[in-house]
Amino acid sequence: MATILIAEDERDLNNLLRRHLEDEGHRVLQALDGPSALLLARRERPDLVILDWMLPGLDGLEVCRRVRRDSIVPILILTARSEEVDRVLGLEVGADDYLTKPFSVRELLARVRALLRRIELDRDANTAEAAPAVLQAGPLRVDVAGHVASLDGTPVELTPKEFDLLALLVRNPGRAFARDYLIEKVWGYDAAGSDRTVDTHVLRLRRKLGPVGERIETVWGVGYRLARMVAE
Repeated sequence: MATILIAEDERDLNNLLRRHLEDEGHRVLQALDGPSALLLARRERPDLVILDWMLPGLDGLEVCRRVRRDSIVPILILTARSEEVDRVLGLEVGADDYLTKPFSVRELLARVRALLRRIELDRDANTAEAAPAVLQAGPLRVDVAGHVASLDGTPVELTPKEFDLLALLVRNPGRAFARDYLIEKVWGYDAAGSDRTVDTHVLRLRRKLGPVGERIETVWGVGYRLARMVAE
């Protein structure tokens, strides 16, 4: 069971999602405006936030920005805005996933399961058996068990999806990954129409990692790879 916060001002949709999530065994918190969503996120520390873009009082993007200052909780943004620039903006402020209205409840539940599954995998101590607990790529150190990445000993603030993507690349230096494969392994759902999600997360990693981030290479017609470094 997870605690999930739904911040959606359409009351009927909010209640519909609550019923379906409760049917899956989750504890659900509800907010109808931005300030209430921010208050609940900080007070209750949910495991997942479903956040509508156009909230009254404080819009979803601003709520996302403020939550992300002190939390790495997975955030799924809901919006009627379908333009690519809007999708990118949502991801840029720290959202982990993006769902355009109208959507099917089945699809939303699949996204929720995928995000929660990533949390479970991160917390599972048995993952240490499949890969080293600490990965090294030049000055970059990725502590998989502790979910911390650092450059020359200085922690780098990453969202859960950024960390998962980085860990996958560092674990497989020199290997090129298709975007579809990355979506499946990192996000856990079908990759159709999600290329931009990968591109945006790679862009953010490059910015946050500086010179090391520049080692995340674009493989044209395929996807991305992390170039091998001298001290791995």
